Amino acid sequence: MSELTFEQMLDESFKTIHTGEVIEGTIIDVKPDEAILNIGYKSDGILTKNEYTNTANVDLTTVLKTGDKLEVKILKVNDGDGQVLLTYKRLAADRGSKRIEEAFNNKEVLTARVSQVLEGGICAVVEEIRIFIPASLVSDSYEKDLNKYNGQEISFVISEYNPKRRRYIGDRRQLIMAQKAVMQKELLERIREGDIVDGTVKNVTDFGAFIDLGGADGLLHISEMSWGRVENPKKVFKVGDKVSVLIKEIANSKIALSLKFDDANPWKDAAEKYAVGNIVSGVVARMTDFGAFVELETGVDALLHVSQIAREHIEKPSDVLRTGDGVTAKVVDFNEQDKKISLSMKAMLEPEASEMESDEDTVSVDIDAVIAEEE
Repeated sequence: MSELTFEQMLDESFKTIHTGEVIEGTIIDVKPDEAILNIGYKSDGILTKNEYTNTANVDLTTVLKTGDKLEVKILKVNDGDGQVLLTYKRLAADRGSKRIEEAFNNKEVLTARVSQVLEGGICAVVEEIRIFIPASLVSDSYEKDLNKYNGQEISFVISEYNPKRRRYIGDRRQLIMAQKAVMQKELLERIREGDIVDGTVKNVTDFGAFIDLGGADGLLHISEMSWGRVENPKKVFKVGDKVSVLIKEIANSKIALSLKFDDANPWKDAAEKYAVGNIVSGVVARMTDFGAFVELETGVDALLHVSQIAREHIEKPSDVLRTGDGVTAKVVDFNEQDKKISLSMKAMLEPEASEMESDEDTVSVDIDAVIAEEE
């Protein structure tokens, strides 16, 4: 019987390992990019950062320490240099895949930190399984820049599970919508028409602003933004502004808002301030071919007809007036129901001498005619 050499005896003292085998090792050294494990074999095992986790920018010295026990899978017994390559993330991924399957089947809500932002969505890692959440499923509204989610912890459900293609799709949108549905129901049960509530400007368009009331959005139409005229809502509001608004109307889930508060209604005392015969002042706000609209105060405009601007004939108001000009005129008509006021500058002018003489001659002729008829 031949004697074994020292090297043969040494080899036999170590266990045999195979590719794909799951073993437990002890960490004997840790560097930022790799860890060395004693796996009870003639060669130590090498665990690189890329084979430890799918999470980007990880320093292994912050997550592993010497003396730790770690279960790993044999990736390659001999890498060509006599080293054993190990993987932790693939072992974790095998177990993680089962975890994701359970979450998918049970519609469980998962929570994880966003590890990567891509052009078409974001990624989160759950037990070494990369979950992709498309941009369309990140929120309930379009978001141009997804970078704000990078590093954030978010909740989602698994909407697609396909381990053969390594396709794991997450959905955050349905959670947001479900939460908003609950909040909307609570809000609609709480508010009434006529209530004044606080909100935040969510979006501004050419026709109005959408206000987040904390559970539902309300529309503040351009015509309800002020008692006066608003030319462009984007010059009045910006996203994020805090506002107190009046609930004007609730129709099912649609909420119409207003900033026309009754105590600020300029027409409240208008009948007294703008009674026929009163002399008033204002500023030309806009022009038409038939007259000029004079703003007497915010929310109260009056018409100065072209025929009431001067004694002489005027083709159009712009021949005499400009937008922004100050005007003093007499109120010649007041219609509170239709909120219409008519002005006249002409009525404030003293009649010319020729007009007075003409009026006197007409009167005297009329009197003489009456006397003659009586005789």
